[in-house]
Amino acid sequence: MDTLSAALRITLVFYLITSGSSTCLFGCSCTDDNSGRSLLCMETSMGQIPEGIPDNFTKIRIENCHLTELPRRSFSQVSTLEFLWLNFNEVTLMNIKSLEGLANLTELRLQGNKLASVPWTAFQDTPKLKILDLKRNRLDVLPEHALRHLTALTYLDLSFNQLSVISKEVFINWPLYQTAEKAWGKEGLVSNVVLGLHDNPWLCDCRLKGFVEFIRAVSPPIILMNSYLACSGPASKADKFFHEIQLKTCMKPAASAPETNITLLLGANATLTCLVKARPGPTIHWMYGLKIIKGFAATETHIDEETITSQLVIPSLNLADRGLYTCIANNFIGNSSVNITLNITSSNSSAPLPPPVPMLSSDENANIDVRIAKQTVYGITLEWYAETDNPTETWFTIHFGKYDSPKKEMIYIGPGINSYSVSDLLPVTKYEVCVTLKNHPPREGQCIVFVTGSDISEMEQRERLIHIVVIVCAMVLSVPAGMYACTTDARFGCVERCVDLWKRRRMHGENLQGMERQGTFDSLQAASDEALCRDSEEKPKNGRKSENKGKGGSAAHLY
Repeated sequence: MDTLSAALRITLVFYLITSGSSTCLFGCSCTDDNSGRSLLCMETSMGQIPEGIPDNFTKIRIENCHLTELPRRSFSQVSTLEFLWLNFNEVTLMNIKSLEGLANLTELRLQGNKLASVPWTAFQDTPKLKILDLKRNRLDVLPEHALRHLTALTYLDLSFNQLSVISKEVFINWPLYQTAEKAWGKEGLVSNVVLGLHDNPWLCDCRLKGFVEFIRAVSPPIILMNSYLACSGPASKADKFFHEIQLKTCMKPAASAPETNITLLLGANATLTCLVKARPGPTIHWMYGLKIIKGFAATETHIDEETITSQLVIPSLNLADRGLYTCIANNFIGNSSVNITLNITSSNSSAPLPPPVPMLSSDENANIDVRIAKQTVYGITLEWYAETDNPTETWFTIHFGKYDSPKKEMIYIGPGINSYSVSDLLPVTKYEVCVTLKNHPPREGQCIVFVTGSDISEMEQRERLIHIVVIVCAMVLSVPAGMYACTTDARFGCVERCVDLWKRRRMHGENLQGMERQGTFDSLQAASDEALCRDSEEKPKNGRKSENKGKGGSAAHLY
């Protein structure tokens, strides 16, 4: 009997031990071996790091489970964790504290995810990390101090990413590299450090010079998985290996011009030429009267790897085209510019014509119709139609700024363009935008005045309120379908009353959705000023004169 009792006790103890250790997540499997307990989750649709993971695992492998992020303290309860494999998920975001509590972690594999960046300071929480696999992600930047906290690393795989330019300082400043390089020459006491950097789209210009030299000179304890790193660009170096190319030091742009003072006949075609030397290749744009020229795409010709010629062609010169043109070249080191003066003479005189005041084109009485073609949460898109004698040669000027500002920003628009977008607008601000012939002051009917509303966090609500406010104001002013939002001059005071009333209702918490009487501009019905501008709060009506009397313009209200 004593023997049977002892056997039952042993069986019960064994059951309790095994049942306690067999706790596992649904859809996953758990195993035990000499190195500890393992959790394996493969091809499940969990979508996020499961909660309640037991704290006695040393290995966790969650692959093809559609994980999208590593939140704060993702596995902090599993303090014994040494191996973490999260390969082939859809991780795009890694919290800076996602590895908190994993002081014993030695191996982290994130191969085949969608990481465009990594919070490298997160590795402060993993001082024992030896293996880091980031292969086949979307990393395009490697900060200079990215490896600062990876002091125990022996394997780093960054292959098959989107890295194009990195500095050699990334590795020179790596504490492990500095320590290993010193100790290796003595007794070979340090382990090799394996790096995977191949199959990235390396851009082999002057910015990569230091890194290319580092790769050429790399030697144990640093070992490359694949030492044949190849260039993806520029075209002259595409598909060449690092050891086959010579790169020069980067150079600030130096802009010059063969001619800086040009005189041409009225009606002739002008070609302004700018020569730029720079490493790496610069971006070049032209300015006229301190404003960037839009509408004419300057042609660029590469003479050699560091010299570019930019030519701006101005067809059929008229008096408004004379003046100072500036060619500006930029790269990441700095910028340079050169000025070119363009003079115009008449056919019967060799002397340049005096500059007109103001500089107006020949189409002084041209009619320009302006309308709002598109409204977004952030701005508007203008469209205009102009009746001119020479539409293929007519330039326009956009005057844009706050309504009460005496000075407006001016943007020159070349022939053939009849739209312009205004974005990044401030909330609760009144703006005015006008379209005129080049260098003409705004005239009646060429301006649109609009007011932005207050900021709301929910995108859908913001878009809905924009639509409502515009429709209400359009009803006030009887706007035909597809035409200008709230076009008026003498009735502008009515529009302001409409907006003031709307703001008061917002302050009292009224539901603006009730104000929407029709769904689209196509369904608007004409109505009188008296009926539609009536204050719904039945306040005494006070005669109010338009603040815009005598000033041409249109008004559109955005929320």
